[in-house]
Amino acid sequence: MLKRTGAKKPELTELSRIGDRLTFLYLEHAKIDRQDSAIRVSDARGVVFVPAAIVSVLMLGPGVDVTHRAMELIGNTGMAVVWVGEHGVRQYAHGRALNHSSRLLEAQAKLFSNQRSRLAVARKMYQMRFPNDDVMNLSMQKLRGKEGARVRQVYQIQSERTGVEWTRREYNPDNFEASTPINQALTAAHQALYGLSYSVIMAMGVSAGLGFVHTGHDLSFVYDFADLYKAETSIPVAFDVVASSTADEDIGRKTRLAMRDTFVDGKLLRQMVLDLKAILGVNDVTTETSNLNLWDDRLGLQKFGVQYHEGEVGETK
Repeated sequence: MLKRTGAKKPELTELSRIGDRLTFLYLEHAKIDRQDSAIRVSDARGVVFVPAAIVSVLMLGPGVDVTHRAMELIGNTGMAVVWVGEHGVRQYAHGRALNHSSRLLEAQAKLFSNQRSRLAVARKMYQMRFPNDDVMNLSMQKLRGKEGARVRQVYQIQSERTGVEWTRREYNPDNFEASTPINQALTAAHQALYGLSYSVIMAMGVSAGLGFVHTGHDLSFVYDFADLYKAETSIPVAFDVVASSTADEDIGRKTRLAMRDTFVDGKLLRQMVLDLKAILGVNDVTTETSNLNLWDDRLGLQKFGVQYHEGEVGETK
C-alpha cells in the first residue's frame, strides 16, 4: 500500500472563518490535483498553487479533471465546490458544508414549515431592500410589484450612468452568446453572485432548497438570498463591464473577473454571513459548533453515546 502524503486534516478551529475567506475561483479546461495543503491547478498556460483553506467557493466548469486527493483536501478545508456549465450559467452539484452545526438549518426548517413565519421571513427579506419604507404588512403580491418597480428603476439608473442601452432582461440559458452584451454580462454577474451566495449558504449549513420567496427548486433559497445584493453588486458591475468593453472581448470572462474584484475585500462575504443569521433569527451560531444529541419529545435533548434501557435515564456505554 502506498503511504499517503500531505498535510493532516485540520481541525475546525484551524480553518479560516467563512467571513475571512477570499471569494470564488472559476476554473475550466484544467487539471486539479493536490500538493501538500494546496490545490495544484495546471493547464496549457502553466501551473498555479491555490491554498485551499482561504478560498470560499470553487466553481468547476467544462473540461476540468479533478483528482480524488484534491477533492479530499477541498472537503477537509471546508471549501464549497460547485460544478457549473460553461460561463458558469448552470449549477449541477455541490460539496459539503463547513458548518457542522444544524442550528441554522433547524431554524430555517421551522420558519419555512409554518405559513405565518414563512411570510414574516419573506417580508423581512423585502424590508432589507426598502430600508426607508415599512413593508412588513404588505401582501406578497404587493411586495412583488414593489420589488419589480425597484429593479426596473435600478436598470434604468445604471443605463443612464454608464450610457449602455437598456431595453429588457432576456437570455437563453442554452445559448449564452445569443443574448445582447448587457444581458450576457448580467447573466455572468448574477451567476457569480449566486456562486458566492451558494457558498455562504452551504458553508453555514443551511438548505439551498428551502426558499421563502422562490420555491420548488433545489436552489430556491440561493435565489432568495442573492436577490438582496444584485442592485449593489452584479447589476452595476455588468453595466460597467459592457461600457468598457470592445466588440471582440469575452464578456463572460471579463464580467467574472470584475465580480471577483468586487468580492475580493471580503466585505460582502462578511455581510452575507451576518444577514443570513439575522434572516433566520440565529445570531450566536459558529462554525465550531458540532454537538450531537438525541431528540426526545418529552425530555428534550438527551446525551449521545449512552446505552439507554427501558425505564432508565441512561447508562454510559
